[in-house]
Amino acid sequence: MIRVTDLRKHFGPTQILKGISFEVAPQTVVGVIGSSGSGKTTLLRCLNGLERINSGTVECGKVRLEAKLSKAEYRHRVRDLRREVGTVFQHFYLFPHLSVLANITEAPVHVLRRDRKSAETEAYELLESVGLKTAAQRYPESLSGGEQQRVAIARALAMRPAVLLFDEPTSALDPKRTVSLRTMLRGFVTRGHTMIIISHSIGFLNGLADKLIYMDSGEIVEQGPAEQILNDASDARTRDFVSQAS
Repeated sequence: MIRVTDLRKHFGPTQILKGISFEVAPQTVVGVIGSSGSGKTTLLRCLNGLERINSGTVECGKVRLEAKLSKAEYRHRVRDLRREVGTVFQHFYLFPHLSVLANITEAPVHVLRRDRKSAETEAYELLESVGLKTAAQRYPESLSGGEQQRVAIARALAMRPAVLLFDEPTSALDPKRTVSLRTMLRGFVTRGHTMIIISHSIGFLNGLADKLIYMDSGEIVEQGPAEQILNDASDARTRDFVSQAS
C-alpha cells in the first residue's frame, strides 16, 4: 500500500505541489496524467525521495517520510524507501561503461550485498522476461531506445521492489513497442508488483491503468477508476484534457 497525505512541495516561493493525497492498493496500476508543468514529475521525485517534501507524508509499506524529520533521519528513511520502490526514468540513466549484465547486478551486489553469482542468475532471468537475454554482454550504446528501456526495467526489478515508478515510459517508443510494453507491465502486475506511471499518453494507459489521477497546477483535480475518468469524468477540466489527449 502507498499512501500520500497532504503532500506539499515548493521551490522558494513557488508552490509546485499543493496538498496531494491519494492511495495505491497493492498489485494495481495508477496512471498520473496532466499537462506539462502540472507537477507530475515533481510528485514522482518526492515518492522516491529525490526531492524532500515540505509538508505532508509519504508512506510505502513500513516506511514513512515526513517533513519534520531531521536531515539524517530523512536520508535513512529514503534509503529504506528505495528498497521498496524502484524507478525507471525517462532517460534510463544506464551506466555506459558497464555491460547490460553489470548494469543490472551492480545495485543488488553493492547495495543489497547479494552474492554476485546469484545476482547474475537472476539478472539473466529478468533479461529473459523482457526479451533481452542474448544482450547480456552488450553495452548501452549498442541498444535501441526501446531495448535500453527494457534493461532499465530489468535493473529496477533486480532490487525486488514492491512498487515501480515510471516517468513517461513511452517517450522513446514507436506504437508497436508501446503495445508490447503495456503487455509486459501488465504481466509484472500479475506477478505482484504495484505501479505508478507518469504519462502523457492516454492510449498507453487505457487498458493498463486501474486508476487515473488528473493533475493541474500542482493539485489533483480528479481521481478514480480509469474507465470512469476516461469516459465519464465529473470535472470539466478532466474531460477537456482527456478529449484533447486521446
